[in-house]
Amino acid sequence: MQKLESLGVLAGGIAHDFNNLLTGVIGNASLIQMELAEASPLAAPLSEIIHAAQHAADLCQQMLAYAGKGRFVLRDLDLSTLVRETAQLIERSIAKGVSLQFHLAGKLPAVNGDPSQLRQVVMNLVMNASEAIGNRGGTVHISTAVLHADRGLLDTAFSAQQLPEGDYVQLEVSDNGEGMSAETISRIFDPFFTTKFTGRGMGLAAVLGIVRGHNGALKVYSEPGKGTAFKILLPCAGMAVAAAGPSRSAADAWRGSGVVLVADDEETVRKIAVRMLESFGFTVLTASNGREAVERYRAATDEVRAVLLDLTMPQLDGEATFRELQELSPGVRVVLMSGYNEQEAVQRFINQGLAGFLQKPFDMESLRQRMKEILA
Repeated sequence: MQKLESLGVLAGGIAHDFNNLLTGVIGNASLIQMELAEASPLAAPLSEIIHAAQHAADLCQQMLAYAGKGRFVLRDLDLSTLVRETAQLIERSIAKGVSLQFHLAGKLPAVNGDPSQLRQVVMNLVMNASEAIGNRGGTVHISTAVLHADRGLLDTAFSAQQLPEGDYVQLEVSDNGEGMSAETISRIFDPFFTTKFTGRGMGLAAVLGIVRGHNGALKVYSEPGKGTAFKILLPCAGMAVAAAGPSRSAADAWRGSGVVLVADDEETVRKIAVRMLESFGFTVLTASNGREAVERYRAATDEVRAVLLDLTMPQLDGEATFRELQELSPGVRVVLMSGYNEQEAVQRFINQGLAGFLQKPFDMESLRQRMKEILA
């Protein structure tokens, strides 16, 4: 338990620092994307950079969850779309002789889930299937469908004994690898159990935990020499997920004015925030620590319309800085920025007048929307 706690602290610190770095990657890339013509040959690779960085941010959320500083952030989502996006990320990571085949249903009922957690399930299952095939070559099949689960199926699945019969959205990942014995299947969800080299073994334990956390079930089919299939069943949330939001041109319409103070000890984050805010029409002041932020605000209290405030800073942290800013101006609009999860970051600010929260890493539209919300 002490080792796990130490690993959790380490994972949380790494995830927080990586989110600051990814703010620079995603922020700069989104700035370029806004200026780039949609017909440009650079548009597609730039989009891939942004998607890969966003998936890296999702992995940081996984580390934060492991550190006890993450929470499920649930929303209705289309499982086929999530699988398709995740597969693009891992296609280059699987063994060279392994091919992926997709059979993804259209117009699936939505599932209510955390996309980063469910993406991790897909990644773990596909990577496990690839490793089971190895260098001899083979195929991993990934499919989605709606399945009616009866009592007989649920009673033989992991984490399904309390689930009702009915329709579920199914994710299946199967391979034609070596397969597993019944004895191995009985142990594959034990933490740190592995048939591979030392240091592995959290993957399937994490998969089962995530599935259980989403009120789902997991079924394993495998025989030695006949490959393996994992079936994930998730409760249907209702109708199919609606189409994507407004176009880029519609989102670009809002602009601001006045002065915004950005307080963050990471120079990369300050630079990105300044470029974005100036592109929205704001004039920007910056501070590299909490004490400097208070002094900059004191000198321009009547001009500053809003403050972007980092949670973790030297001299004065975000909480202490927020209190001093409120003493100078009780109505000050402060948006808290953090690489930690929102629930973890804002729990010390409940009922204290915080204007909003901005999750790192952020892109232009996330920042624009937050500024629009607090200043409209």
